[in-house]
Amino acid sequence: MFAVGGLLRAGAAFLRTAGALRDPARTFSSGTCCHIRMNAIPKPKVVDRWDEKRSMFGVYDNIGILGDFKAHPKDLIIAPCWLKAFKGNELQRLTRKKRMVGDRMMTLEKHNLEKRIRFLYRRFNRYGKHR
Repeated sequence: MFAVGGLLRAGAAFLRTAGALRDPARTFSSGTCCHIRMNAIPKPKVVDRWDEKRSMFGVYDNIGILGDFKAHPKDLIIAPCWLKAFKGNELQRLTRKKRMVGDRMMTLEKHNLEKRIRFLYRRFNRYGKHR
């Protein structure tokens, strides 16, 4: 039994060396399994260089230089008072709006605002980033 296993191992080793002698050149692989075929070169994107965002970039940069740094760009923005210079999520924005103008709002509008605040409050508490 041991002799048969030894002969089989010797035969397998002999066949491996014979194969190496028969085919001495190494195979070359670039690492990719298949070639990428492109039927057409994609067309370049058409970009509007003068859209509103790009055309207004840097508009308020010279206020400090020409105005002796007395006016801040946020003072020149025309927007509702609860939105000026505000950065935050929707729940924070709505609670800020309720605090600032809630007493002057119409009944239906205030009711819808409070419903949205309740919904967002539950949602952030259930699925917030802190969970």
